[in-house]
Amino acid sequence: MTLNAPSGAPDHDAIIVGAGFAGLYMLHKLRGQGLRAHVFEAAGGVGGTWWWNRYPGARCDVPSVEYCYSFDEGLQQDWSWSERYATQAEILAYAEHVADRFDLRRDITFEARVETAILDEAEAIWEVETTKGRASARFLILATGNLSVPNWPAIPGLDRFRGRVLHTGAWPHEPVDLEGQRVAVIGTGSSAVQSIPAIAREAARVHVFQRTPAYAVPAHNHPLTEEQRAAIKADYPALRAAALTRRNYINFPQNQQKAMSVDAATRRAEYEARWATGGLSFNGAFVDQLVDREVNEEAAAFVREKIREIVHDPETAARLSPDTIIGCKRLCAEIGFYEAFNRPNVELIDIRKEPIEAVTETGLRAGGRDFAVDAIVLATGFDAMT
Repeated sequence: MTLNAPSGAPDHDAIIVGAGFAGLYMLHKLRGQGLRAHVFEAAGGVGGTWWWNRYPGARCDVPSVEYCYSFDEGLQQDWSWSERYATQAEILAYAEHVADRFDLRRDITFEARVETAILDEAEAIWEVETTKGRASARFLILATGNLSVPNWPAIPGLDRFRGRVLHTGAWPHEPVDLEGQRVAVIGTGSSAVQSIPAIAREAARVHVFQRTPAYAVPAHNHPLTEEQRAAIKADYPALRAAALTRRNYINFPQNQQKAMSVDAATRRAEYEARWATGGLSFNGAFVDQLVDREVNEEAAAFVREKIREIVHDPETAARLSPDTIIGCKRLCAEIGFYEAFNRPNVELIDIRKEPIEAVTETGLRAGGRDFAVDAIVLATGFDAMT
């Protein structure tokens, strides 16, 4: 679709930038209000961050039955999630289903990156220039999300590496074969927590370069049975209403007790119950867990104890154990992350003690050691929240 330069009346009532979950809903909503809306999307399809993030092990850390739209009961009844935590592929399929169900694609221009957006204050019209032409509108809606700009680390020599450089936030759409290869993974944040177990099952050798360890709790993912799906669909209104009463709009119960109002055994039982439940529910163990330093440290110490129980090598367990506030950064929900470091083909390098000096033609140099690798995976996240 090639658009002409704006002149006179605007081309659209609203221009929406991005065809992720927010952009798709805005298009549907504005159409329903009788407005002429158009979406410009840099990617080749709908889905937003789920179109780009195709790295091994990618999935959502919010339960699938809650990581979906609530505006249409027919859509809720029509779609069935297969797992407690949906994979990237299933979430992308859901976004595509929504686009098709509501005929949204006819008002979306793909592979059209917005380059400038200028407000003509005299006419109260936005003039938008994209890689596929120009358009104008009364309203400009930026549905670009906060996970759309990959953070590429400035490591000297990265452009000299003769192997393959991959970023979890811009993973290739074609299959990536790491079978039998030597792989360096830089980072142990959310995308690394998900991808390292999958990479370790394929690669001959995995060198994980970590700056700051992250708190990770078990996801306890599992397939959803037909009975579970039927029960969810039968009670969606109650599920949605309950979510609105939660701190993060996720149906994990929040304990309203203060931690020190109960004895140590009761606190321990609550932490164990949250660990067994899995996912982000751990932050809700006690109402003051995120604001009372003593309580927070007790919760953090519990997680560090669990890491030591899972990871066989004491030194590796210590390196994986954060010493920061738990819950200040988003918890990671892991599936086999800590267990991956018990594999003989996985090594953890603490770059606070052995900093990465440079990327060479054949690998990385860190702490005076050379690591020969065939591929470098940058699990360095996004330029988010800025």
